[in-house]
Amino acid sequence: MLTNIEIAQRSKMSPISEIASKLGISGDFLELYGNYKAKLPLSLWEKIKNRPNGKLILVTAINPTPAGEGKTTTTVGLGQAMRHIGKKAIIALREPSLGPVMGVKGGAAGGGYSQVVPMEDINLHFTGDIHAITTANNFLSAVIDNHIHQGNALGIDPDKVVWKRCVDLNDRSLRHITIGQGGKLNGTPREDRFQITVASEVMAILCLAEDLIDLKSRLGRIIAGYTFEEKPVTAADLKANGAMALLLKDAIKPNLVQTLEHTPALIHGGPFGNIAHGCNSLIATKTALKLADYVITEAGFGADLGAEKFFDIKCTIGGLVPDAAVIVSTLRALKYNGGAKVEECSKENLDALSAGFSNLEKHLENIALFGVPAIVAINVFGTDTDAELALVRDKCNAMGVEMSVSRVFSEGGSGGVDLADKVVKLIDTAPGHFRPLYGLDLSIKEKVSKISLDIYGARGVLYTESAEDSIRKIEEMGLGNLPICMAKTQFSLSDNKALTGRPENFDIHVKEISVSAGAGFIVVSTGGIMTMPGLPKSPAFENMDITAAGTITGLF
Repeated sequence: MLTNIEIAQRSKMSPISEIASKLGISGDFLELYGNYKAKLPLSLWEKIKNRPNGKLILVTAINPTPAGEGKTTTTVGLGQAMRHIGKKAIIALREPSLGPVMGVKGGAAGGGYSQVVPMEDINLHFTGDIHAITTANNFLSAVIDNHIHQGNALGIDPDKVVWKRCVDLNDRSLRHITIGQGGKLNGTPREDRFQITVASEVMAILCLAEDLIDLKSRLGRIIAGYTFEEKPVTAADLKANGAMALLLKDAIKPNLVQTLEHTPALIHGGPFGNIAHGCNSLIATKTALKLADYVITEAGFGADLGAEKFFDIKCTIGGLVPDAAVIVSTLRALKYNGGAKVEECSKENLDALSAGFSNLEKHLENIALFGVPAIVAINVFGTDTDAELALVRDKCNAMGVEMSVSRVFSEGGSGGVDLADKVVKLIDTAPGHFRPLYGLDLSIKEKVSKISLDIYGARGVLYTESAEDSIRKIEEMGLGNLPICMAKTQFSLSDNKALTGRPENFDIHVKEISVSAGAGFIVVSTGGIMTMPGLPKSPAFENMDITAAGTITGLF
């Protein structure tokens, strides 16, 4: 079988101007990046803002497993399938990070015959958005250290600088460093840290900003550090937010591309799925809702992280109302959750499948808590058996939930027609009554408890003394009314990645709490969340190459 990149390279893309014309976008509202990519200027919003919204569909998944799920592939395939049933649809996705692309995961533009293209560009530098975010982030770091070096008028305590540098690569040697060495001319020595760019608060801000002015305002609220008197110092205090916004003036514009079947796709922003909210930009999603009848988007990791943050952070901040959710799984992943070893997940095992369904069951229950109707999409493999599919279908039906067998990887849009039909029917016949999980007026602990007990199924929440101190400080600053962004392992409903399925009788252990004041949420870390990944022993980049003719190989 052809690899993903070979399938993508053999496709015939339409000029991006033709894709735009399907959406009613004229050349005056296209900023071309070659023949197959374009940015949409923010002025387009003024033209379309009064149009009615299309239907918003979230694609999420069970907890990720080594057996694989196929969430992005399903998102792209569903968007293509909508066209097969005569619906006007657009896809809204995150931009891939170079760290995972070069490290473990490989490409992140879908798979098989359900991909966004040009996949090489999307997986590499694309239109430079992530590089612009890196520059804006590190510019603020330079401003902080220069301010300290030039007399420190604001009284910043060098030991209490909380802003980190970033780079969009996996480089474990940068996790904890010392800067300013080599004498007085080189600045004030202090400890510092790097994180991957997609974990930067600048990325989260870009993805939650309403427009350029809101972007600048949010950048100004970034807490760079604290004074010797424990007072916060912001980017606005350092007079840096205007220049930061200037560096992001093009990055804030959504990127328009297409799928293999020429379905329009907006790919914009890519915040980390743990330390941030893991969704594409609010600007891109809102624009998409004005351009098509159905918008298919996704959120990072499983529904316990991605969907919860999509609903409680992105929808709350952006005023979005989702119409339906698709929960993606594979039978392989369900069997893994039921105790089967990875190497045995391709074999029929009804007992493991039945036991592993508990993970999917909990995610379905969680989506219902938000008042959003849901459907299950089983991303099939050739080794799946009729008996296994029947078992999952029966269990879904017992919960009053439809199941669709998706073959979008191997068949493209035609393999998702059943899923598209069922999603449209679900929206038409089971209108949702969306509601966030919690009110923002609750205390920090009350909000954390709601997520931990209701979404994860925990029995309680335990806090370190440091976390307790941080809660007091955040509430004293008047920021306790922000939504919560939980940072925990994506591999389990609990904070212990070894607990698969549907764990019971566990506690959530809160190690650290910090505030992303610019993005507008409070990060609650359960520990062990790596914001600067390292490269594995056999990283993906070892298989990548380029020929004399410029053909890329081994990307995915």
